[in-house]
Order: sequence, then C-alpha cells, then structure tokens
Amino acid sequence: MFNNLSEKLDKAFHVLKGHGSITEINVAETLKEVRRALLDADVNFKIAKDFTKRIKEKAIGQDVLTTLNPSQLMVKIVKDELTELMGGETVGINLKGSPTVILMSGLQGSGKTTFSGKLANYLKTKKSKEVLLVGADVYRPAAINQLQVVGEQIGVEVYAEVENKNPVDIAKNAIKHAKANGKSVVIIDTAGRLAVDEQMMTEISNIHKAVQPQETLFVVDSMTGQDAVNTAKAFNDILNFDGVVLTKLDGDTRGGAALSIKTVVNKPIKFIGTGEKMEAIDIFHPNRMAERILGMGDVVSLVERAQEQYDEEEARKIQKKIAKNQFGFDDFLKQIQQIKKMGNMKDLMGMIPGAGKMMKDVDIDDDAFKGIEAIIHSMTPDERSKPVTINANRKKRIAKGSGTSVQEVNQLMKQFNQMSKMMKMMQGGGGKKMMQMMKGMQQ
Repeated sequence: MFNNLSEKLDKAFHVLKGHGSITEINVAETLKEVRRALLDADVNFKIAKDFTKRIKEKAIGQDVLTTLNPSQLMVKIVKDELTELMGGETVGINLKGSPTVILMSGLQGSGKTTFSGKLANYLKTKKSKEVLLVGADVYRPAAINQLQVVGEQIGVEVYAEVENKNPVDIAKNAIKHAKANGKSVVIIDTAGRLAVDEQMMTEISNIHKAVQPQETLFVVDSMTGQDAVNTAKAFNDILNFDGVVLTKLDGDTRGGAALSIKTVVNKPIKFIGTGEKMEAIDIFHPNRMAERILGMGDVVSLVERAQEQYDEEEARKIQKKIAKNQFGFDDFLKQIQQIKKMGNMKDLMGMIPGAGKMMKDVDIDDDAFKGIEAIIHSMTPDERSKPVTINANRKKRIAKGSGTSVQEVNQLMKQFNQMSKMMKMMQGGGGKKMMQMMKGMQQ
C-alpha cells in the first residue's frame, strides 16, 4: 500500500539531512521531490502544487527544536498536511433510521458487491446489527448470485427478486421486508457500468429518491488513480453522496485516489478494503494513513486488530497449559489462525514502524503458514498434544504426509520449542527481565 510513494517521500526528506536549519533553498529542493512523488502517485497537479505551497509556507522560518533536525521537522509538517488532505478527521457511518438504509454506488469492477458483503459482516459482528443485503443489480446476470454467495458466507440474508427488472421496486420492497422481519440495516447493492452513462445515473438517482437512504456510499477502486476521482465527482454531482469507500488498497496502489478525492468532492473517505477476506475492512483514519505513508507505521490499528481476535477465555486456557508444560501444536495452530484473521501479512508488517521499509523488497505470501499447517495436520493427535514424542521416524512420516522435508519439520520443531520457552519465561519473573532488556534496547 503506497510503497512507491513512501519510498519517494523518504528520498525527498534526505535532501534536508545534514543541514542545521530550514532555508528557502533546501526547502525548495525537498518540495520539488515531494511534488514529483505526488504526481507519480497520480495525484492531481493542482492539488500537488497547493499541497507543497502550504508546506513551504509552514516550513520557512520555523525554528528547529533541539530535539528535532530539519528533516524530522519537515516530516512532521508533511504528515499534518497529508492528514488534512485526506480529510483531517475520522468520519463514522450514520446508523440512524429504522431500518438504516445504506445505498452503495460505483462503477462495475470497483468491488461494490464484495464490499457490500464486508460492510454487512462488519455491522453484524462489530455493531450487532441485523442486516439485510439487497440485490438491485438487474443487468449483470451473476451479480445477484454473487451477493447470495457472499450472504451465505457471512450468515446474512439476501433479498432478491430475480424476475423483477425494476430496481426501484426491488429496493422499496426490500425495505418493507426488512421492517416486517426485524432487520435494523438494509444495504442496497446497485448496478454499475464500465463507464458513467446517463441511464445509470438516472436509475441510481431514482432509487435514491425512492428509498431516501441515511447513508449513500461511493465505492471506488483505489488502483485507478485520477480516473477514480473524476468518476467520484460525476456521481457526487447527481447523488450528493455521504462518503467514499476505497477498495483494493492491498494491491499495487499508487495512492492518487486516496490523496485527491477529499479535495475534489469534499466528502470523507469512510472505509477502506484491505484484502479479499470478508474481515478485510477498516474504518479510514486520515492521521494513521499519513503515518503509514511516511513509514511511521500504524501501531494503534495493529493493536486494535489484535484485540479483535483476542479471546480472553482461550488465553486463560493457554496460560494454564504453559504453566504445566502442556502447550502443544494444537494450541500453536490456534495462534496461527488468530494471526491470519488479522489481515494479510504485508499489510500487518506495514503497521510496524520501520518494518515496511525493511520489507519493501521481500515478498510476503499470504499462504506463508500453509507449510506449517500442513506439517501440524500430518501429526497424530497424540503428537500434537505431546511434541516430545516426535522422534526421527515420526518426523520422516510427518514430512512425507505434509509434502515437506525432514529439515522443514526440524525447523518447525525448533521454532516451536523456542516459542514455548519464551512464553514460559513471560509467565514467570523472566517477563520483567525481558521488558527491562527491551527498554534498554530502545535507549
């Protein structure tokens, strides 16, 4: 996410390194690189120009504090301006109304149907809402079927009228159905086209007038850059939507849409899609995204994701097992499943300060755990619960059953033993020693 932009901004700040103060000359050179980085990220030229102008005005004449050098001060100024450029504040979703009606809009291929499912799953699991998904795309044959598959996957009812070709009637009937069946949120997935056309705009405008949604969201493929911003403006002129959803931020995203869209349509980015899984949805926080773009990480989001997967009862069970030396591969497997639920690995690494830069050339496969899982699944229940019973012959059998080598089995055993020792240490007085060591390393 934004890897190319992050790298180029980092190079721009290097211009100031070694300088004792911020001057008009070194700022001009730095901002020239910043503007070039933004344009390469497909940010609108006028927005990039205004952005760098504001930074220059703030930077010139600033006293560099003793705790900061000019480069650090410039990073802070750019971070604050990036935050403002992307909206400044986090804006939540409006869930008023009985039921709340959410209208999804956007072009075909933007990820609208998939995101409708992600939003339904988010509202069901995080907000405890009874959600109804509505298939109002009467043109694309597979659209309703796709929504039904998604609905089944997340356990949410999908309302569809396969023979009805009037999306306005479908939407109105769906709301009646929701009221009769105690649904608190209705998410209407509308039709998209490959390009903006009059028929589509008239249709979605008619649906909007008929259902009077509390929330109208425009879904945009973040990989399309300035095209996405232009499309957003066309939709906003007709719908006056409430917020933007950026999908496919886990891909090779240059960042132009995220950085430009708020300025052009003056509407907040409310959600981002960060992967293919139904859980891969995040509330958009402009300040956190600015920090990630500048390589500062996003520890707050990382902790939030970890807390979402944290099971207090399961943690207590594992603590008891560790204390009794009964921590086995089944428990290890559960820990892996929790990590996988947090999101794709490259995205998680980008949340750790400095790690994104270190890992930029490393290909982190989302299937990185597959080999480990295959090895564990090739063990007998007794071997998983009592790893000490695994001898050389058993390792050969496990390797053969998992399609791996004995060396890989040995490596996993070694990692498992090291992890077990560390967890045991954290349980006892060693936890304090480890914290003291970590503090010493940071100083």
